[in-house]
Amino acid sequence: MKRNKKRLSLISCCFVLLICQAGFCEVKLPRLISDGMILQRGVGANIWGRADEGEVVTVKFNGKTYNAITGANGKWAVTLCELKAGGPYSMEIRGSNHITLKDILIGEVWVCSGQSNMDLPMDRVKYRYPEVIAGSENKAIRQFFVPRKYDFKAPQEDFESGEWVSANPESVLKFTAVGYFFARELFEKYHVPIGLISSSLGGSPAEAWMSEDALKAFPDHLETARKFKDDAYRNGIIDKDKAVSDAWYKLMDRKDEGLNGPKMWFDNSYDASGWETMDVPGYWADQGLGSINGAVWFRKEFDVPASIAGREAKLWLGRVVDSDTTYVNGKFVGSVSYQYPPRIYDVPEGLLKAGKNVVVVRVVNNTGRGGFFEDKPYELTVGKETIDLKGKWQYKLGAVMDPLPGRTFVEWQPLGLHNGMLAPLLNYTIKGVIWYQGESNTGRPAEYQKLFPAMIADWREKWEQGEFPFLYVQLANFMRAKDQPSESNWAQLREAQLKTLAVKNTAMAVIIDIGEWNDIHPLNKQDVGRRLALAAQKIAYGDKRIVHSGPIYRSMKIEGNKIIVTFTNIGRGLAAKGGRELKSFAIAGADGKFVWAKAKIELNKVVVWSDEVAEPVAVRYAWADNPEGANLYNIEGLPASPFRTDK
Repeated sequence: MKRNKKRLSLISCCFVLLICQAGFCEVKLPRLISDGMILQRGVGANIWGRADEGEVVTVKFNGKTYNAITGANGKWAVTLCELKAGGPYSMEIRGSNHITLKDILIGEVWVCSGQSNMDLPMDRVKYRYPEVIAGSENKAIRQFFVPRKYDFKAPQEDFESGEWVSANPESVLKFTAVGYFFARELFEKYHVPIGLISSSLGGSPAEAWMSEDALKAFPDHLETARKFKDDAYRNGIIDKDKAVSDAWYKLMDRKDEGLNGPKMWFDNSYDASGWETMDVPGYWADQGLGSINGAVWFRKEFDVPASIAGREAKLWLGRVVDSDTTYVNGKFVGSVSYQYPPRIYDVPEGLLKAGKNVVVVRVVNNTGRGGFFEDKPYELTVGKETIDLKGKWQYKLGAVMDPLPGRTFVEWQPLGLHNGMLAPLLNYTIKGVIWYQGESNTGRPAEYQKLFPAMIADWREKWEQGEFPFLYVQLANFMRAKDQPSESNWAQLREAQLKTLAVKNTAMAVIIDIGEWNDIHPLNKQDVGRRLALAAQKIAYGDKRIVHSGPIYRSMKIEGNKIIVTFTNIGRGLAAKGGRELKSFAIAGADGKFVWAKAKIELNKVVVWSDEVAEPVAVRYAWADNPEGANLYNIEGLPASPFRTDK
């Protein structure tokens, strides 16, 4: 294994001297080296810290002693000999002071990174997986949550906070959901401790996670990163964005009649008899108000039977664009400030009454189409009783505003997250990485074909652990399905991810069958984690028997008016899920116009044709934002990756 270039010497397999920063009178450790940590088995795991120049630091662990002398710049490090899974152990570290670390396990360490679909915690999916959460007690599955921070000036050496936390029904709610399900699968398979380092940020593009060295191949991103190094430039943007946003919301609140009349519109005694009606769920641009921005109030009366009056309840309001403030019988029950999280509000005991009740929602939309997402639950639940809230709601316009100007997301700019959230990890010995990202790069899919492999190479170079496994998730199906073949940035981004399989020791989890057309954050994270775990078994653990992937396009051959397509990763054979007819295939002739095609499986190949195309030249499969109905799988139940044969 390639060792850290910063080390000056190595005595046996364990002694390391590093030259770094000085000026520390006693031994200090980074946040990662702490109680409850999980160390990587099978290799020499790194332990490092700070102390005064020339200080001898002794590390005792698992029956062995390691010594280091602190360098001129105040850093020391040792590399533990190869470790076997087990624990818990203690570690003694002595210099001018004495530190005892407790409850240390040896197992597998995986970095979980990307954007919001990796960041999304178990708390967001708790209503889908209540039994999983209830049974999550496991001291052998632990997470270190990396605090969110960006830095454009220099790679950071440590985090401001962070600790290793083992899974239980309370703590697991803060675990990355994809990461937890991944760890759960691996633990059940191998019965060794699994450590997750959760370092992700919603909305982040790939270039935010790349070092300055790697960005040199992408001059535009490098120039952006250099601009954001300047405090005045960066702070000027932040201050301006905040001032614009604060002024917009302040003006809206001042203009909103629902907040400034003789009686608040959420007041239970307010007379709303003159309000018009609108269907919920739905968007007001489609129902009379038009494409306005600002505040719109919605009101729904519903009857509660005496049998459930006064009991605690949950109010489900799907998803709202953009923000909402919600009241039941005049009492505030919840608010969410942006469109993505589901609205699930607790209605306290004693608030519901027998007979007529009222829910009022103030919706603020700052740009685009405001309203309520379709195909989401809109209901009140009390135990097993459900009151449907879909249908006609009263509404009244509170305030009309010009669209809020878009802000610059400083935290998403190139380099910042690499320095702030990745660099402090680079000394920690890991097994590999799981990555779920790409949504924020769909506007530039061609660039992603170079950017993503470059990011992987950058991480491997900086970690200096060789070509460690890098497992990633292909984009899910999203947005409304289209009735005709068409171009798609999401499909092109998936293609870039598919091509990244050419990078050694990578694998891809295909999830075009478990997304949600109306939610960029689909709730099914269990299957995502399971498919990543299959990839780990194959790539990281060398299980040659495992089928870790669905069919991957290999080649095509034209025979008359048909195209014969072959695949790798067919497992025990190809299958058309849900019936014999394959869907989501399109075919084109020399004119490049794609039409829906017929397709069937023959001898583990797919034959594609259309009566409209006499001389076909190209095939596409699942080439869409949302390839609804795509059903080519292998018998093992894993979906085929979308692909195209045309350039």
